[in-house]
Amino acid sequence: MTTQPQSGAPPTMVTEEMLAKKGVWERVSTSPPVAESDIRKWAIATYWPEKPPRHYWDAEYAQGTPWGGIVAPPDFNPFAWPVERPPIPESRRSATAAGVGQRGMNGGQVDTFGVPMRPGDVVTTRTRLLDWDERQTRLGLTLFTRTEVEWRNQRGELVKSRVSTGIRF
Repeated sequence: MTTQPQSGAPPTMVTEEMLAKKGVWERVSTSPPVAESDIRKWAIATYWPEKPPRHYWDAEYAQGTPWGGIVAPPDFNPFAWPVERPPIPESRRSATAAGVGQRGMNGGQVDTFGVPMRPGDVVTTRTRLLDWDERQTRLGLTLFTRTEVEWRNQRGELVKSRVSTGIRF
């Protein structure tokens, strides 16, 4: 939504809530323990129709690798099939439902990978708003937000971080 912060000031999509949340970690979630069969199925689906690398599915072979056992592909997602999903907000149910500042698109993301996930790992994720840039574009007033999601295993080791750019206009 576009707001008028002060009389005569230009409109902005930056809200008080955004100002308060900048840099604050929130939305903490914890995965169930990673199962070896989940890793195997993910690898098969990811590499289909080719055969996945053996260190993703062959425990005996994987013991002789630098990891000393089966590891998950870097893109493995232990949060892929949540039991409960939050409802979709009304403004996102159709392209025409959203008003100014509620229309958006994905501006891309950059992933950085740490240690691989292994069977038995429990992954915790948290999210924070890093920063934003607001400017006029051919779409009108446009807000570019950067959000970071961090995944860590039960030992506190970084598994993955993702910085995503969201675009609202």
